[in-house]
Amino acid sequence: MATSPQFAVTPKIGAVSIATADASYTAPSSVGTLITGASTGTRIAEIVVKCAATSASAIVRIFLYDGSNYWLFDEVSVAAATGSSTVQQTRVSTTYNNLILPNSSWSVRVTTSVAQTTHVTALGADL
Repeated sequence: MATSPQFAVTPKIGAVSIATADASYTAPSSVGTLITGASTGTRIAEIVVKCAATSASAIVRIFLYDGSNYWLFDEVSVAAATGSSTVQQTRVSTTYNNLILPNSSWSVRVTTSVAQTTHVTALGADL
């Protein structure tokens, strides 16, 4: 057991654009790798979903991937929006205090339920 607390050492950002619809909850095939853990572990504090253009309602699925298996961790609802010079595109931010990748074999991967360009960003730090 550790005798002192483990704090974040190096800030880390991961980003990916996804555009192909994938309906799977267990074995996605059109998946984007958002962020991969460091050998010492990585804590993700926030995931931001931002649509790149006019968006339809959709679900962005967040998976933990251990190198062999996908584990559905969370789902983020994306609202429909018609962006313009006066209306912003849909942006959804979700914060976590328990999303930790234990080592470099683990990653966070994402899919979208509809075919539209969606940017996903992870904000965190290596331990």
